[in-house]
Amino acid sequence: MATSRSSLNAFVLVLALAVSCGPLWGATDPLEATLDNGLRVLLLEDHRSPIVSFQVWYRVGSRNELPGATGLSHFLEHMMFKGTAAYGPGVYARLVEQNGGQDNAFTTADHTAYYVNIAADKVDLVITLEADRMRNLLLNPKEIDAERQVVMEERRMRTEDDPQGFLGEELASIAFKAHPYRWPIIGWMEDIRRLTPEELRAHYVTYYVPNNAVLVAAGDFKAPELLEKIKRAFSPIPRGVDPPPVRTLEPSQNGERRITVKKEARLPLVYIGYPVPNFRSADAYALDLLSTILSEGRSSRLYRRLVYEQQVALNADGEYSYFSAEANLFWFSATPLPGHSVEAVEKALLHEIDRLKTEPVSDTELERAKNQVEAAFVFRQDSIHRGASLLARFELIGGWRLLSKFVPAIRAVTAQDLQRVARNYFPDHRRNIGVLLPVQAADSASPKP
Repeated sequence: MATSRSSLNAFVLVLALAVSCGPLWGATDPLEATLDNGLRVLLLEDHRSPIVSFQVWYRVGSRNELPGATGLSHFLEHMMFKGTAAYGPGVYARLVEQNGGQDNAFTTADHTAYYVNIAADKVDLVITLEADRMRNLLLNPKEIDAERQVVMEERRMRTEDDPQGFLGEELASIAFKAHPYRWPIIGWMEDIRRLTPEELRAHYVTYYVPNNAVLVAAGDFKAPELLEKIKRAFSPIPRGVDPPPVRTLEPSQNGERRITVKKEARLPLVYIGYPVPNFRSADAYALDLLSTILSEGRSSRLYRRLVYEQQVALNADGEYSYFSAEANLFWFSATPLPGHSVEAVEKALLHEIDRLKTEPVSDTELERAKNQVEAAFVFRQDSIHRGASLLARFELIGGWRLLSKFVPAIRAVTAQDLQRVARNYFPDHRRNIGVLLPVQAADSASPKP
């Protein structure tokens, strides 16, 4: 995930919000409304603290881009802080900070989201600012050129100079042949260099429309009053043409794919990815639970086996993206312990994957994983900021009411379900393997002409 404009203060506030007591919702459902222009609004009252988390999520990410123009969504995320006619460059962030709030944004393959955490009596300011930049972004060419250098440096730092980001990008490029999940969220460097103001403007006009957005607010307010304020600010923004859907379907994989890269790094890396369905599949809950069994904490299978018992890896992980808009990858990864080969770690990872197919998970292990998932889910709802984000994520995949079905569905997963999905989705011919081998700086330098 590419992010920008993070700060220590934002982290401190979010952490403070996360430890407040009591669930964010339960007895009270959010007030929901859809404005005439298509803007979807969810407002959840929480009067424990005089704080509001105000979030706007747009249904646009790197999967909505085309070859030769990758990185548009992330670049535009940066530009959303570069001013309108009413509020010039940097004014948005300055006003939020002056009023004691913290703002940030992030881009994923599927969405771009903006949020402000601020004192409840300052929420009117945030409403004004967000409505203004949904409609009136300047996209000044000089500001674009200046920010281009910032985005390029972010790519160098997060991908080109980061072994994990580098290998993840390389593996995705072979795991997906057709689907736009194959290119990086931040974009290829060559595309970032050449993206034009006209392309950014077209992307903004196409996707930053009220009928392509979800506005979620949680905190200390009266929902009906806040809704009227939102209507006054956002209703004048005209509905846009519905953005074009992503129709590309990834062809079935017919054989193992492998890539080995050499990169200046301290240690080698091993990544393995399998194509898996997203939340639309009934198997999504079992896959999500498998991710917890494999990698949640020091009692997880991969840590216990590869790090603690066999001592061949410094770390080992497994990850599933339940909220992915379309079918994605189930990732396995490990870093070999010095003195152990990538071949040994790859073999150990594949052995643990095969164990999932042949050995049912014990009742104790299964119950522990279910408890972990449920605890993490409840803890998210206990935070005003993260709870609002969770509400938005479920709304984007089909409606916030799906949230109440998640934990019961996790609780219903059996050991036989886990074994079945492992057999179905982790066959040898559908795996993608990426290996990063460290080289010395002199070896990795580009040859001189």
